[in-house]
Amino acid sequence: MDNKEILNQINKKYEDLMKEAEVSIDEDYFNIPEIFNGELDELYNEIEMLYKSKKIYVERIHPDAILPTYAYPSDSGFDLCSVEKIIIPPSGRVAIPTGLKFQFDENHELQIRPKSGLALNMGLTILNSPGTVDHGYTGEIKVIVFNANNQHIIIEKGMKIGQAVLCPVINGKYVTFEEVESLNDKDRGDNGFGSTGIGI
Repeated sequence: MDNKEILNQINKKYEDLMKEAEVSIDEDYFNIPEIFNGELDELYNEIEMLYKSKKIYVERIHPDAILPTYAYPSDSGFDLCSVEKIIIPPSGRVAIPTGLKFQFDENHELQIRPKSGLALNMGLTILNSPGTVDHGYTGEIKVIVFNANNQHIIIEKGMKIGQAVLCPVINGKYVTFEEVESLNDKDRGDNGFGSTGIGI
């Protein structure tokens, strides 16, 4: 949903409230909160939802692909599931297909991350974590799963293999690189890995 459509919906809701209250903006502007008796709070909540809501378009390219859902409204990520039965050898890695393609708003990316339960209980993780699915990528989502065990692990069809998080980013077309003679020094300087210590 673009900003123009959002604003149209906001204006429509506002006009409906004004008609229901039988007031005009000119004569009752300063009394609007009292007139609506709390209905403005509902309007503000709807406006917030409209601006924060995002839509991800999903195409299933495999008959056994599982459409993603959020387990809880407060979750950041939605699960990705395998469409094949795959055996991962000890210390092996496999790009597991999900049978899904995604399309989402510009200035966003999908980050593919491990599931904590798989990491703890099965010793499975995602190598390129977080994996980046760019706005311009239109192919099938595959998850690179690594088997950290010394035995074979079977990935069953329909098994959860990772999770995806929709994240805002600044696309490359909005970024320019400018070469300078030197960078401004800061308090950390060139202190890199381990510079803050490993003490408890």
